[in-house]
Amino acid sequence: MNDLQIALIAAGAAAVAGVWGYNKWQERQHRQLAEKIFKGGQPDVLLGGESASTEPSLGDAPLRTQEAEDPVIGDFAAAATVTPAPEDVQETAAAAPDAPAVLDAPDVGLPPPPAEYADDIADCVVHLEFTEAVPAPALWAMQARWAGHVDKPMSWLGFDEDVGAWRRLSAHDAGHYGAMYAAVQLADRQGAVTDAELSTFFDGVRDIVSQCAGVARLPDQDEALVSARALDEFCASVDLQLGVNIVTTGEPFAGTKLRGVAEAAGLCLLEDGSFHALDEARITRFTLNNIGAELFVADAMKSLATQGVTLSLDVPRVSDGPAAFDAMMAVARQLTGALGGTLVDAHGSPLTPEMIASIRAKVGELQQRMAHHGIVAGSVRALRLFS
Repeated sequence: MNDLQIALIAAGAAAVAGVWGYNKWQERQHRQLAEKIFKGGQPDVLLGGESASTEPSLGDAPLRTQEAEDPVIGDFAAAATVTPAPEDVQETAAAAPDAPAVLDAPDVGLPPPPAEYADDIADCVVHLEFTEAVPAPALWAMQARWAGHVDKPMSWLGFDEDVGAWRRLSAHDAGHYGAMYAAVQLADRQGAVTDAELSTFFDGVRDIVSQCAGVARLPDQDEALVSARALDEFCASVDLQLGVNIVTTGEPFAGTKLRGVAEAAGLCLLEDGSFHALDEARITRFTLNNIGAELFVADAMKSLATQGVTLSLDVPRVSDGPAAFDAMMAVARQLTGALGGTLVDAHGSPLTPEMIASIRAKVGELQQRMAHHGIVAGSVRALRLFS
């Protein structure tokens, strides 16, 4: 082996060591950042504290991976409300005088944006102001160039001075706005927003204020990403659907009789192929589905025969979970009696009153934990995050 080969090997080893050391340093920085922002969690009331062998199973597995303990969570809004210190803004402007200003520029005379579109927990929110009102079609065209690279829901809000309120913008808006909010949702049932998506969003906002003579208040991207991941982990730990099955003990259930019993119990057959129990606001409390692959369709119910049905409750998406669970179980008993079936869990085991009472209690505990962290089950915020 000659001297050149030895030198190349040594250089390669040094490069590998350098990359490894940089990655460890970055990992430590992010861990310290997370510890600084968030506080420790508490046991998962649905999964912790009891062995899996004693836990009654009522239906589907959680929609996302569950953890034995809460992730480190605290104020989910921390990253969305970060404001640069005045000296930091001055240094940024001095270092890059031609760059778009990125600073805290809210108009104190304006009302806060509507939470269903710009939520300090569910979204990363950016405030924008312009020296002259920007035409909505121009803004929409600029954001359309990159919006397709962000998979999470986004909202653009413009302040309508004529009515003194924020309006959610669309491709058909023809107004002009001097103050705006841009918001990207941090998490949903598909997971947390990614670093690449946040970069696209931040860069797009910077480009808009650069082209339109504006300023934007941007949170720290690393902290926004930490918030998104912590929020996603917490939502995953409480994301649970409960289901009970009613199965035949002999002949299949006839579709005509099933429909009659379901409608007598107050359920409505909707276009998604399920019967729904609706509240006064026509929001679904729980559903009744075919245990097989065939959907319930009004015209086909006369010829339908099924071996069973499933009643399902989406715990994070209903308010007053214990009451909704009670209503679901009352319908389950009514259907069981009328159809002559057996009430069982997802594994085919008969449900005892003790098992049902235990699950009801845990539904309440689960929703209490959600409320403790500012995500009230069944609220607009919960419906967005668990979609």
